[in-house]
Amino acid sequence: MSRHTAVLGPTGPADRALAPDLARGFMLLFIALANSVWYLWAAPSSGATMHPDPGGALDSAAQFFTVAAVDMRSYPMFAFLFGYGMVQLARRQEAAGVDARSVNALLRRRNLWLIAFGFFHALLLWMGDVLGAYGLAGLLLGWLFFRRRDVTLLVWGGVLTGLMALLAVFSLLALPFVGEADAGTSGFDMSATAANIGDPSLVSAALLRVATWPLVTVGQGLLGLAVPTAILLGFWAARRRFLEEPGRHLNLLRVVAVTGISVGWLGGLPMALAQIGVWDLSATQGQMLTMPHMLTGLFCGIGYVALIALIAHRLQERGRTPGVVVTALSATGKRSLSAYLAQSVLCAPVLAAWGLGLAAHMSSWTMFLYAVGVWLVTVAAAYAMERADRRGPAEVLLRRLSYRRTAGAAGPPPGKAPEGESQERTTP
Repeated sequence: MSRHTAVLGPTGPADRALAPDLARGFMLLFIALANSVWYLWAAPSSGATMHPDPGGALDSAAQFFTVAAVDMRSYPMFAFLFGYGMVQLARRQEAAGVDARSVNALLRRRNLWLIAFGFFHALLLWMGDVLGAYGLAGLLLGWLFFRRRDVTLLVWGGVLTGLMALLAVFSLLALPFVGEADAGTSGFDMSATAANIGDPSLVSAALLRVATWPLVTVGQGLLGLAVPTAILLGFWAARRRFLEEPGRHLNLLRVVAVTGISVGWLGGLPMALAQIGVWDLSATQGQMLTMPHMLTGLFCGIGYVALIALIAHRLQERGRTPGVVVTALSATGKRSLSAYLAQSVLCAPVLAAWGLGLAAHMSSWTMFLYAVGVWLVTVAAAYAMERADRRGPAEVLLRRLSYRRTAGAAGPPPGKAPEGESQERTTP
């Protein structure tokens, strides 16, 4: 067997699972909502989150929903799908006769290129890049766990979840003992986190983003615990084809959806109430809610995946041709990497101080609407590409860089997918 990786033809529509694409396409809305908050660089913030102080009822409503249902809930969901996709890629390669060693090499190359994508994403546009974090986590967890037994995945997923729970309990127990002297301090040091967004200099803003990016990458990809835990659970779920064959797992998917989303929303209430001023906490006290918020966000993200898998199963069970909405959302999911990068293109140059600086004139609720609009633009663009049978440009580039063509191996033209999009995708 050649050490190069076979370039397989695209997966046909009849063989493609709807649930992963639908989940990615819809949840990119939550990514836009979570990231756009950071662009409110001109609004004063004195709480435990990057959300500014609410300026009215509309601001409070937008912040309450985003904190309770979106913040720290969307990226564990994508991490789960990222791990799931690694197993899908490996399964398809091995079914085509590629040896395990070559498959492992392909996964390493893809993760290394994701880290490179993340670096340039941060350099050019967005300090909060997650591609580097997923690539780093994929490299480490792929090396340590990808070929391990199912029970090993579940045990280590449980260990990491238990560690998060332990830290969350310690944070909550210590909350009453934090002094009120911290009440006037800011929950975030803007000079160390998002100063590049408010920096009018294009060059210095880029340098600040590059300096911040390694910390974000390591923090989100490894130290935050939620991403590696979700990836391990994604490995395990993919081996049982939960999203390709949801009909075989309906009872478990229902339990996960109801339990995960309930835990996530209830667990998001404390920080949401603190953000809008209903629960009076100092900034330091509010920060101590971060670990409980992260832990419940892990449950919520996986619950979202299970819910969308159930919806996808119901849609496919009806046997009808997908409507425009489902087609557009799944088309966005197929091009999730391109759509994720497009969000930064539509936000950073328009909102940051080094660009047009329009965020200086916006509040939480107007930024919420802007984020929804950005997402809708990417959905419309993805739908247009689906109608034209074109793949996402970022997906095309990642595929070219990651795959090594075997002698005589056949594949589709780089930007064309004659029979449907390839199932081998990388999520943002």
